Amino acid sequence: MLSTDQLMTAALEVADSGQFKDLSFLEHLESLVSGLNREAALNAVGTQFHSARLADLLANRLRLEHWVEQYPDILEEKILSPIVVIGLPRTGTTMLHRSIAADDQLLAPLWYEVRQPSPLNPNFEQDDARIPIAKAEVAAMLKASPELAAIHPMDPVAADEEIMLLEHAFMSTVPECYGFMPEYGESLFEKDQSVAYDYLYLQLQFLQWQKRKKGLTGARWLLKTPHHLHYPEHLFERFPGALVIQTHRHPLEVIPSYGSMMAALASPFTNTLDPVAMAQHWAEKWQLGLAKTRAFRDNGYDDRYFDLWFKDSVRDPETTIKSIYTFTGQTLTDVALAEMARWREMNARENRPEHHYELSDYGFTRAGIEHQFGDYISRHAQA
Repeated sequence: MLSTDQLMTAALEVADSGQFKDLSFLEHLESLVSGLNREAALNAVGTQFHSARLADLLANRLRLEHWVEQYPDILEEKILSPIVVIGLPRTGTTMLHRSIAADDQLLAPLWYEVRQPSPLNPNFEQDDARIPIAKAEVAAMLKASPELAAIHPMDPVAADEEIMLLEHAFMSTVPECYGFMPEYGESLFEKDQSVAYDYLYLQLQFLQWQKRKKGLTGARWLLKTPHHLHYPEHLFERFPGALVIQTHRHPLEVIPSYGSMMAALASPFTNTLDPVAMAQHWAEKWQLGLAKTRAFRDNGYDDRYFDLWFKDSVRDPETTIKSIYTFTGQTLTDVALAEMARWREMNARENRPEHHYELSDYGFTRAGIEHQFGDYISRHAQA
């Protein structure tokens, strides 16, 4: 069983700290720990995994407090009108995000940064100790679930999702990827996510400060996570200048694939996982998220969104990127275009293993998906 007190004690020891100055996360951590203990049916590996991960997140919060105390100018960093990529998973968001992140006019969070936002050594500008740790962790994840290489490109030094920054507020969907917790997942919709998005802003201030120390000069952040589909009101409340790129693809090409990914992620940590139940749970979550964003857009925010069809981004990526830059008002240089093309060539989908799955493996049918996502399909999806 996981224990909140033990997790916090472990984090204080790891971070060599005397106390947490900000305890706004506590009730959310307790809710998460309860959900893991009650619903996730963790085996020994799962208990160890979640215990270590949660303690790491708590230690990261303590380290951030320490850095801000030492360098209060971190709080003076301004996050200006970020460009935010959202959309169902498997709609090309990762490729788009990492491709555009090749433009050094922009700042993007890297995997090792979102996993450990606080540097572990004072001379991080020259030799960042987080990078070898991140490389080892990604290697361990791929060893535990080799099929992940075919489902999602794992790269410890590439641009990645700020969902792992939001994870530090203990209200993200990340733990649900590693354990089946439907009741806990439903409870997330009832929580006020303001504190999570406030903490995300603080973490981006910290990362921006670090990037400035490393000599990066990008003016705007390029963010990306499907998580924002569920909470558009909080995204715009905290980042009022945000502009959103929403990617689209037919759910038949998305939902079963994502179900297989969730089963692959969770399977090492329990002996009783039901892949069908896991996949169906996530299908419902994404349907609710799409509906939430659609309602938000219809309520006066539609001009803040740019719709991008997956097939267009694959068929003609350069034209797609030019359209995005026109929408966001960002200057597109020939150098940036060339860097993006080079990145796409080096990271082509055919360079990774194929991902094999069947709809029936996860309890899906064509008719069922078309019915469940009917409104989204009629508005946005191309068959």
